[in-house]
Amino acid sequence: MVTGERERLADVVAAALQVAADTGAAGRCTAEVRQTLAAVVGEVGARVTDDAELRGFSAGWQEAMALRPAEPRPAPKEHAGLPGHAGADGRVFPGGGQQAAAVPGPGARPRVS
Repeated sequence: MVTGERERLADVVAAALQVAADTGAAGRCTAEVRQTLAAVVGEVGARVTDDAELRGFSAGWQEAMALRPAEPRPAPKEHAGLPGHAGADGRVFPGGGQQAAAVPGPGARPRVS
């Protein structure tokens, strides 16, 4: 959180504590008053946190967009390094079109002739 949000939350907490102290001194600080004050502080804290997270995401997104290249790179036309496909230099990697031998699954017995 930046200083503004910290100050905002600190002001709300200070006000809630002042209300708690005043109602306590007057003998009127009930469980309902305490729950209400805690809810107010919790709600303001959640809003402050949400605002800070959104601001941080927006700043990060803007930074990422500023760093991306102006012109998009062309997509690769071929899958380099995959068997049977041509690489960037035009050579074909071995293994294209070949099937691996079937392996028996668990519990399967190999056939004996």
